[in-house]
Amino acid sequence: MQILNHSQMLQEYFGIVKKPDQLIIALAGNLNVGKSTLFNSLTGLRQHTGNWPGKTVDNAQGSFSYRDKNFLMIDLPGTYSILAHTAEEEVARDFICFGHPDVTVIVLDATSLERNLNLALQVMEITSRLVICVNLIDEAKKKKISIDFITLEKELGVPVVATAARQGIGLNSLKESIYQVAIGSRELNPTQIKYSMEVENAVLKLLPQIEKFRFDKLFNPRWVALRLLDGDEKFIRNITLHLNSQSRWAVTREAEIAL
Repeated sequence: MQILNHSQMLQEYFGIVKKPDQLIIALAGNLNVGKSTLFNSLTGLRQHTGNWPGKTVDNAQGSFSYRDKNFLMIDLPGTYSILAHTAEEEVARDFICFGHPDVTVIVLDATSLERNLNLALQVMEITSRLVICVNLIDEAKKKKISIDFITLEKELGVPVVATAARQGIGLNSLKESIYQVAIGSRELNPTQIKYSMEVENAVLKLLPQIEKFRFDKLFNPRWVALRLLDGDEKFIRNITLHLNSQSRWAVTREAEIAL
Protein backbone atom coordinates (compact mmCIF):
# COMPACT_ATOMS: atom_id res chain seq x y z
CA MET A 1 0.00 0.00 0.00
CA GLN A 2 1.34 3.44 -0.95
CA ILE A 3 1.69 5.89 1.94
CA LEU A 4 0.98 9.43 0.75
CA ASN A 5 2.54 12.49 2.29
CA HIS A 6 0.44 15.62 2.67
CA SER A 7 1.40 17.15 -0.69
CA GLN A 8 0.71 13.91 -2.57
CA MET A 9 -2.62 13.48 -0.80
CA LEU A 10 -3.70 17.02 -1.68
CA GLN A 11 -2.86 16.46 -5.35
CA GLU A 12 -4.39 12.99 -5.69
CA TYR A 13 -7.66 13.59 -3.85
CA PHE A 14 -8.23 17.32 -4.32
CA GLY A 15 -6.23 18.37 -7.39
CA ILE A 16 -4.23 20.88 -5.35
CA VAL A 17 -0.54 21.32 -6.13
CA LYS A 18 1.25 23.18 -3.37
CA LYS A 19 4.81 24.39 -3.24
CA PRO A 20 7.01 22.86 -0.52
CA ASP A 21 7.02 26.05 1.56
CA GLN A 22 3.30 26.78 1.35
CA LEU A 23 0.81 26.40 4.17
CA ILE A 24 -2.76 25.48 3.22
CA ILE A 25 -5.65 27.73 4.23
CA ALA A 26 -9.25 26.55 3.75
CA LEU A 27 -11.76 29.39 3.33
CA ALA A 28 -15.27 28.24 4.22
CA GLY A 29 -18.62 29.82 4.95
CA ASN A 30 -22.29 30.05 4.12
CA LEU A 31 -23.45 31.46 0.81
CA ASN A 32 -23.55 35.25 0.47
CA VAL A 33 -21.21 36.09 3.36
CA GLY A 34 -18.65 37.88 1.18
CA LYS A 35 -16.27 34.92 1.08
CA SER A 36 -15.26 35.37 -2.55
CA THR A 37 -14.65 39.09 -2.00
CA LEU A 38 -12.43 38.24 0.94
CA PHE A 39 -10.59 35.63 -1.15
CA ASN A 40 -9.99 38.14 -3.94
CA SER A 41 -8.82 40.81 -1.50
CA LEU A 42 -6.26 38.48 0.08
CA THR A 43 -4.93 36.79 -3.06
CA GLY A 44 -5.36 39.48 -5.74
CA LEU A 45 -4.25 38.26 -9.16
CA ARG A 46 -2.31 35.33 -7.72
CA GLN A 47 -5.11 32.82 -8.23
CA HIS A 48 -6.51 30.27 -10.64
CA THR A 49 -9.65 28.17 -10.96
CA GLY A 50 -10.48 24.68 -12.16
CA ASN A 51 -12.75 21.84 -11.07
CA TRP A 52 -12.50 19.53 -8.09
CA PRO A 53 -11.52 16.01 -9.25
CA GLY A 54 -14.60 14.12 -10.39
CA LYS A 55 -16.90 17.10 -9.73
CA THR A 56 -18.42 19.88 -11.80
CA VAL A 57 -17.72 22.25 -8.92
CA ASP A 58 -15.32 25.19 -9.18
CA ASN A 59 -11.99 24.92 -7.40
CA ALA A 60 -10.51 28.37 -6.69
CA GLN A 61 -6.98 28.67 -5.34
CA GLY A 62 -4.91 31.74 -4.59
CA SER A 63 -1.69 32.58 -2.81
CA PHE A 64 -0.38 35.33 -0.55
CA SER A 65 2.59 35.92 1.73
CA TYR A 66 2.65 37.31 5.23
CA ARG A 67 5.73 37.79 7.38
CA ASP A 68 8.00 34.85 6.59
CA LYS A 69 5.31 32.43 5.43
CA ASN A 70 3.69 31.62 2.08
CA PHE A 71 0.05 30.57 2.05
CA LEU A 72 -2.10 28.79 -0.51
CA MET A 73 -5.76 29.62 0.11
CA ILE A 74 -8.51 27.30 -1.12
CA ASP A 75 -11.88 29.01 -1.57
CA LEU A 76 -14.37 26.24 -0.75
CA PRO A 77 -17.91 26.20 -2.15
CA GLY A 78 -20.48 27.86 0.09
CA THR A 79 -22.03 25.45 2.57
CA TYR A 80 -24.44 25.67 5.47
CA SER A 81 -23.34 22.43 7.09
CA ILE A 82 -20.68 19.72 6.94
CA LEU A 83 -23.53 17.20 6.89
CA ALA A 84 -23.47 17.40 3.12
CA HIS A 85 -26.54 17.20 0.89
CA THR A 86 -25.22 18.76 -2.34
CA ALA A 87 -22.07 18.26 -4.44
CA GLU A 88 -20.80 21.68 -3.32
CA GLU A 89 -21.35 20.88 0.35
CA GLU A 90 -19.68 17.50 -0.07
CA VAL A 91 -16.57 19.13 -1.57
CA ALA A 92 -16.33 21.66 1.27
CA ARG A 93 -16.89 19.02 3.93
CA ASP A 94 -14.40 16.54 2.50
CA PHE A 95 -11.65 19.13 2.20
CA ILE A 96 -12.08 20.36 5.76
CA CYS A 97 -12.26 16.79 7.06
CA PHE A 98 -9.67 15.04 4.88
CA GLY A 99 -7.52 17.80 3.38
CA HIS A 100 -6.14 18.67 6.82
CA PRO A 101 -5.59 22.39 6.09
CA ASP A 102 -3.09 24.15 8.31
CA VAL A 103 -5.76 26.74 9.12
CA THR A 104 -9.49 26.83 8.36
CA VAL A 105 -11.05 30.29 8.13
CA ILE A 106 -14.81 30.34 8.64
CA VAL A 107 -16.43 33.48 7.22
CA LEU A 108 -19.59 34.65 8.97
CA ASP A 109 -22.08 37.36 8.07
CA ALA A 110 -22.13 39.97 10.85
CA THR A 111 -25.81 40.67 10.09
CA SER A 112 -26.82 36.98 10.53
CA LEU A 113 -24.33 35.80 13.10
CA GLU A 114 -26.49 33.30 14.98
CA ARG A 115 -27.47 31.40 11.81
CA ASN A 116 -23.91 31.39 10.48
CA LEU A 117 -22.41 30.05 13.71
CA ASN A 118 -23.88 26.60 13.01
CA LEU A 119 -21.15 25.83 10.47
CA ALA A 120 -18.41 27.23 12.72
CA LEU A 121 -19.46 25.04 15.63
CA GLN A 122 -19.52 21.97 13.39
CA VAL A 123 -16.00 22.66 12.11
CA MET A 124 -14.77 23.14 15.68
CA GLU A 125 -15.58 19.48 16.27
CA ILE A 126 -13.11 18.56 13.52
CA THR A 127 -10.18 20.90 14.06
CA SER A 128 -8.88 23.46 16.54
CA ARG A 129 -6.77 25.19 13.86
CA LEU A 130 -9.48 27.71 13.18
CA VAL A 131 -10.01 31.45 12.67
CA ILE A 132 -13.47 33.02 12.69
CA CYS A 133 -13.83 35.95 10.29
CA VAL A 134 -16.92 38.04 10.96
CA ASN A 135 -17.38 39.85 7.66
CA LEU A 136 -19.77 42.59 6.52
CA ILE A 137 -19.35 44.61 9.70
CA ASP A 138 -20.12 47.69 7.59
CA GLU A 139 -23.56 46.28 6.79
CA ALA A 140 -24.11 45.39 10.44
CA LYS A 141 -23.30 48.98 11.41
CA LYS A 142 -25.90 50.28 8.94
CA LYS A 143 -28.46 48.00 10.60
CA LYS A 144 -27.36 49.18 14.04
CA ILE A 145 -26.20 45.67 14.97
CA SER A 146 -23.55 45.67 17.69
CA ILE A 147 -21.27 42.65 18.28
CA ASP A 148 -19.07 42.13 21.33
CA PHE A 149 -16.09 40.56 19.55
CA ILE A 150 -14.03 40.15 22.71
CA THR A 151 -16.75 38.10 24.40
CA LEU A 152 -17.43 36.15 21.20
CA GLU A 153 -13.75 35.17 20.94
CA LYS A 154 -13.71 34.15 24.60
CA GLU A 155 -16.83 32.01 24.18
CA LEU A 156 -15.64 30.30 20.99
CA GLY A 157 -12.04 29.77 22.15
CA VAL A 158 -10.52 30.65 18.75
CA PRO A 159 -9.45 33.95 17.13
CA VAL A 160 -12.33 36.13 15.97
CA VAL A 161 -11.55 38.91 13.47
CA ALA A 162 -13.97 41.61 12.28
CA THR A 163 -13.72 42.53 8.58
CA ALA A 164 -15.38 44.47 5.81
CA ALA A 165 -13.62 42.87 2.85
CA ARG A 166 -14.98 45.29 0.23
CA GLN A 167 -13.32 48.19 2.06
CA GLY A 168 -10.21 46.22 3.03
CA ILE A 169 -11.02 46.66 6.72
CA GLY A 170 -9.52 44.08 9.08
CA LEU A 171 -7.52 42.17 6.46
CA ASN A 172 -4.16 42.70 8.18
CA SER A 173 -5.63 41.51 11.46
CA LEU A 174 -7.00 38.46 9.68
CA LYS A 175 -3.60 37.67 8.17
CA GLU A 176 -1.98 37.99 11.58
CA SER A 177 -4.46 35.57 13.15
CA ILE A 178 -3.98 33.09 10.30
CA TYR A 179 -0.22 33.37 10.76
CA GLN A 180 -0.38 32.82 14.52
CA VAL A 181 -2.60 29.74 14.20
CA ALA A 182 -0.47 28.34 11.35
CA ILE A 183 2.78 28.54 13.31
CA GLY A 184 1.17 27.42 16.57
CA SER A 185 1.85 30.59 18.57
CA ARG A 186 -1.82 31.19 19.44
CA GLU A 187 -3.48 29.25 22.25
CA LEU A 188 -6.63 27.57 20.97
CA ASN A 189 -9.43 26.01 22.97
CA PRO A 190 -12.46 25.71 20.67
CA THR A 191 -15.78 25.26 22.36
CA GLN A 192 -17.42 21.87 21.95
CA ILE A 193 -21.13 21.26 21.51
CA LYS A 194 -22.70 19.22 24.29
CA TYR A 195 -25.42 16.90 23.07
CA SER A 196 -28.14 15.03 24.91
CA MET A 197 -27.17 12.62 27.69
CA GLU A 198 -28.01 9.67 25.43
CA VAL A 199 -25.66 10.89 22.68
CA GLU A 200 -22.86 11.78 25.11
CA ASN A 201 -23.08 8.34 26.75
CA ALA A 202 -22.94 6.64 23.36
CA VAL A 203 -19.85 8.70 22.45
CA LEU A 204 -18.15 7.64 25.69
CA LYS A 205 -18.79 3.99 24.87
CA LEU A 206 -17.39 4.36 21.34
CA LEU A 207 -14.26 6.36 22.19
CA PRO A 208 -12.19 3.49 23.67
CA GLN A 209 -12.78 1.42 20.53
CA ILE A 210 -11.97 4.31 18.20
CA GLU A 211 -8.83 5.26 20.12
CA LYS A 212 -7.44 1.75 19.58
CA PHE A 213 -6.83 2.72 15.94
CA ARG A 214 -4.47 5.53 17.08
CA PHE A 215 -5.38 7.98 14.31
CA ASP A 216 -5.74 11.00 16.59
CA LYS A 217 -3.24 12.94 14.41
CA LEU A 218 -5.65 12.57 11.49
CA PHE A 219 -9.08 12.91 13.10
CA ASN A 220 -10.61 13.99 16.38
CA PRO A 221 -11.85 10.69 17.91
CA ARG A 222 -14.93 12.40 19.37
CA TRP A 223 -15.84 13.70 15.93
CA VAL A 224 -15.46 10.21 14.43
CA ALA A 225 -17.72 8.80 17.16
CA LEU A 226 -20.39 11.37 16.33
CA ARG A 227 -20.19 10.53 12.61
CA LEU A 228 -20.59 6.83 13.39
CA LEU A 229 -23.69 7.67 15.39
CA ASP A 230 -25.02 9.64 12.41
CA GLY A 231 -24.95 6.43 10.40
CA ASP A 232 -23.91 8.19 7.18
CA GLU A 233 -22.51 5.12 5.40
CA LYS A 234 -20.97 7.04 2.48
CA PHE A 235 -19.13 9.38 4.83
CA ILE A 236 -17.94 6.48 6.98
CA ARG A 237 -16.55 4.82 3.83
CA ASN A 238 -14.71 8.07 3.03
CA ILE A 239 -13.18 8.12 6.51
CA THR A 240 -12.02 4.52 6.06
CA LEU A 241 -10.59 5.31 2.61
CA HIS A 242 -8.54 8.22 3.90
CA LEU A 243 -7.38 6.30 6.95
CA ASN A 244 -6.11 3.46 4.77
CA SER A 245 -4.18 5.72 2.41
CA GLN A 246 -2.92 8.33 4.90
CA SER A 247 -2.32 6.37 8.08
CA ARG A 248 1.24 7.66 8.40
CA TRP A 249 1.28 11.00 6.58
CA ALA A 250 0.76 13.06 9.74
CA VAL A 251 4.34 12.48 10.89
CA THR A 252 5.64 13.52 7.45
CA ARG A 253 3.42 16.62 7.52
CA GLU A 254 4.94 17.83 10.80
CA ALA A 255 8.36 17.65 9.15
CA GLU A 256 7.05 19.60 6.11
CA ILE A 257 5.74 22.41 8.33
CA ALA A 258 9.01 22.59 10.25
CA LEU A 259 10.82 23.25 6.95
